Amino acid sequence: MGKRLLFLILFLGILLQVSAQEVKVEGYFLQDSAKLGERIGYVLKASYPKEKQLIFPDSVYDFSPFVLLEKKTFISSTKESMTVDSAVYYLSNFELDPSLFLTLPVYELNRYDSVAHFPLEAELKLKLTLDSIPEQLVFQENNVYQPIEKKWNWLLFGGIALIAILGLGVFFWLFADRIKKIWNERNEKRRWKRFQKRWAAATQNLKNENSMNAADELLGLWKGYMESITNLPIKEWTSSEIGEKLEDIRIFSSLRSIEMIIYAGKTSEIQEASDYLLEVAQEKFHEKLSKIKHVRANH
Repeated sequence: MGKRLLFLILFLGILLQVSAQEVKVEGYFLQDSAKLGERIGYVLKASYPKEKQLIFPDSVYDFSPFVLLEKKTFISSTKESMTVDSAVYYLSNFELDPSLFLTLPVYELNRYDSVAHFPLEAELKLKLTLDSIPEQLVFQENNVYQPIEKKWNWLLFGGIALIAILGLGVFFWLFADRIKKIWNERNEKRRWKRFQKRWAAATQNLKNENSMNAADELLGLWKGYMESITNLPIKEWTSSEIGEKLEDIRIFSSLRSIEMIIYAGKTSEIQEASDYLLEVAQEKFHEKLSKIKHVRANH
């Protein structure tokens, strides 16, 4: 009995030690609610073993539905082999949803790939305020003659309004799907143009700096767009998994060329790799555009 108890205590101690060495991520807003467009802070903390390497999202990350205003970082703190990093992201919201949710990842850099650690979603409620209404109304005295306007023909006005509403209803009923497809097509084109501009800037930045941060920004931008256009968990996959799932070994080799800057600190010619990744993104964009047009034609 004593040996079993000793074994159980040792086993629990090992479990606690392993658990203490895991990466722990916490994210929360500095306030529960905010007005439309108000500047609010989101705190992102990570606790991890000091031998690991973690990076936080930067301005290239897609913070939607929020807009990033500023990012503040703090000096790392290490105690008893555990390091704590934190950053505050100042955001604004212009959506009218009653509640919005946000969770930002922290990326753990491994030898050949990276792992994203997400905290629990933080909720931010929309605060709607109205000017105070006085308890008693104050009327302004005015004895100046005011001409009386001619009465409206409310019957005629009501008939016209009813016909207009019915006409809009019939129009929407007939063309709602078509309008939705056209709207989706335009949104995809606008998103592609934004991606092209950001990709050109990120590629040029990597050529100029050839740094780990610049390479990580470029990869994050490509994976984010590919995930949105294909509805596949691209960000969660490793480079080898992406090449396998998309059935294209050149994608894997192109991603590895850029990742070598991050993981090995090696400088390399990334023009060919970045050009091919852009070509793949453009191909997926045209595939989705063709799918939208095909659905629209069938309706």
